[in-house]
Amino acid sequence: MVIETLLLGLILALLFTEATDISPGGIIVPGYIALHLDRPWRVLATLGAAFLCLLLYRLLARHFLLYGRRRFVLLLIAGAVVAQAWALALPGLFASPVEIQVIGWVVPGILANSLVRQKPLPVLGALAAVSALTYFAARLVSWL
Repeated sequence: MVIETLLLGLILALLFTEATDISPGGIIVPGYIALHLDRPWRVLATLGAAFLCLLLYRLLARHFLLYGRRRFVLLLIAGAVVAQAWALALPGLFASPVEIQVIGWVVPGILANSLVRQKPLPVLGALAAVSALTYFAARLVSWL
């Protein structure tokens, strides 16, 4: 079911991006979000980590030339660091941190890169639409 969901997410994200020219948070992000739609705290934690990466980027962009590959790598590293810091900090804050973990290490950085390139509201709307469509399409495929 995981492979089918990720593959459907890739296809639907590509089709959505080609049709609307709005990125749903990156080409792989909707599939990973769709995998975790039944765990909303993980989705919210991932969105929070992506916005922390966006904030970090905006702070660093004042002092450094960050564009293209530099920006993308910085956001991937920031996403990985935020996700790891989140995972290390939560066991001390909550008794059951599993539901509040960030999805992956690269997903927040890829999502943050899309948030930098386009406005957050269209990206989040596209992400919600493509992730929900992927979730239901994967359920339909598994049912058949």
